[in-house]
Amino acid sequence: MSDKQNKPGQPGRPAMARPAPGTTKRIFGYIMHYRWRVVAIVVCILVGAAAQAGSALFLQSLIDTYILPMVGETNPDWGPLLRAITLMGCLYVAGIVSSWLWQWLIVTVEQGTLKRIRDDMFAHQQRLPIRYFDTNEHGDIMSRYTNDTDTLRQAISQSFPQMFASMISAIAAVISMLWLSVPLTAFVLLFTVLLFFVIKKIVGRAGRYFVKQQHWLGDVNAFVEESVNGQKVIKVFNHEDATQRTFDEKNEELFAASAEANTWGNVTMPVVGNMGYMLYILLAIIGGAMALAGVGNFGLSGAGPLTLGTLISLLTLSRSYINPLGQVSMQLNMVMMALAGASRIFALMDEPVESDGGTVTLVNVELGEDVVTMREVDHETGHWAWKREAGDDGTRSLKAAEKLHGAAREVALKAKEQAVTSPDGRLTLLRGDVRFTNVTFGYDPAKPVLHDITWFAKPGQKMALVGATGAGKTTVTNLINRFYDIQEGQILYDGIDVKNIAKPDLRRSLGIVLQDVNLFTGTVMDNIRYGRLDATDEECVAAAKLVNADGFIRMLPQGYQTVLEGDGSGLSQGQRQLISIARAAVADSPALILDEATSSIDTRTEEVVQAGMDALMKGRTVFVIAHRLSTVRNSDVIMVLDHGRIIERGNHEELIALKGEYYQLYTGAVELE
Repeated sequence: MSDKQNKPGQPGRPAMARPAPGTTKRIFGYIMHYRWRVVAIVVCILVGAAAQAGSALFLQSLIDTYILPMVGETNPDWGPLLRAITLMGCLYVAGIVSSWLWQWLIVTVEQGTLKRIRDDMFAHQQRLPIRYFDTNEHGDIMSRYTNDTDTLRQAISQSFPQMFASMISAIAAVISMLWLSVPLTAFVLLFTVLLFFVIKKIVGRAGRYFVKQQHWLGDVNAFVEESVNGQKVIKVFNHEDATQRTFDEKNEELFAASAEANTWGNVTMPVVGNMGYMLYILLAIIGGAMALAGVGNFGLSGAGPLTLGTLISLLTLSRSYINPLGQVSMQLNMVMMALAGASRIFALMDEPVESDGGTVTLVNVELGEDVVTMREVDHETGHWAWKREAGDDGTRSLKAAEKLHGAAREVALKAKEQAVTSPDGRLTLLRGDVRFTNVTFGYDPAKPVLHDITWFAKPGQKMALVGATGAGKTTVTNLINRFYDIQEGQILYDGIDVKNIAKPDLRRSLGIVLQDVNLFTGTVMDNIRYGRLDATDEECVAAAKLVNADGFIRMLPQGYQTVLEGDGSGLSQGQRQLISIARAAVADSPALILDEATSSIDTRTEEVVQAGMDALMKGRTVFVIAHRLSTVRNSDVIMVLDHGRIIERGNHEELIALKGEYYQLYTGAVELE
């Protein structure tokens, strides 16, 4: 189970109380990429609102001008009435057509907007530092792509257009009522003030719970994803009941927030509807009393008696006014939930991207007979060089080295002297010379994990890092490829400060095999080719043969074309590891980092793989992290780390002779075997 620190929306920290400022503006910024469709939708909504208000207004004329004069007539003329009804029917048809058209157009806007948001979110995610993924649950990140985007989809396709349509309908109804009767419209507006305060209280409370609901939903998803990945561990330790209790607690929080949110959300429409009926009754009573008492009436159309047709039109318009207000209040709940989801989406998109001030790039070169003479080429030659931008002669690394102290300063200056650089100073041959000088680092700067580390690896050396769990071995490799940047000191790669090397080029020079294997959905061939996307099938097969993975791959149902799903769950842990080693082999990087690369392979298989690994490591600078000390015996240099400090260094024989920490670790391993 995860032991990550609490983050917003997780247990232990309160969820945000309201959506982040500017969220609505950013949503509409995406929507307005389809501005012409949006304009067409707005026009359709206006036509629909006008048709609805016009048909209600027409009731007055229909009753007072066409129906009442015909009452008592012996031979009434039905022509005018039929023409009026036909006109009214045309208004209804216009409203129906416009409503259908905007709902048809909104689909493209809705799906297009979500596609752009997902594209931007994923593109931004690819540029985030490793630190973000180390400190955020993967299930919570996934929830932003699923639950949060779904709530946003509902808002774009339903809530926003329906709120706009409802507001337009309400405004049209008010104008129509003013046209008929100013006094009765004033009464309706006064009643609306009371209705507004009621809705504000209900929606405000619902909105807070909808925001909490989205955060707890992300937390539940994160826990479920974590439990699925750790299901074997849960069962092995009979942890099912404890896991169930934890899930029940989280699910109870989600239930409480969702129940409160939906309770207050669902009560909105009934409250508004009943208050609308109350307004209808009060308006009928007041209007009827005015008509019976002969009280004069005036509107924008002029003054006169309050007729039956006018009163019926006003009552109809009051419903046309209150119903949209109820729709707006209902949609406000969905909008609040969508804004909560959008806030989480934009929070991910606002995370600071991985900084990269490096300008030195990795290029292919052809070497002259004197090695120093080198020429950049656009095809693979087996030789690589670091290329500085015009005007950079390497003085930045030199100046940084001069600020260091003692032996570390001498190491840094010597690295600069030993680097093989072209006469113009722009090309430096990649040889795999890696040096740490006075390096201090902590994932939390206030709590250093490495303390003033100074060491060097010569080109082609195999360097092993050993030590107890938590000693800082993996941290060293994380710093070489700049997953994290150091707080103090300097890391030199062929005499160049790694901070000056562009991260993609730095990582291109390093092949990495991790202890935790990640395979992707696709064929075995695709997974091996992941190391170098332009590798041919023959190169992938050669890489598999090199690390002795070819045998078991050919025994799979479709050999190299066997499709792996679920992170290669159909393979043994050792087979998955062999594929990851083959991936590093096909990458053909000048340097290698092997982080417990053979930890999942049995001792007999390891002997077979080790021969292939030795061929893979030939001529490369290699960093090996291992608990199984038998795998590091043939290393050129072994460094023993303890609590972030180097306490011993030397080869196997030298360290055994010292009878220090390495001797204790090694003899302990022998005894265990």
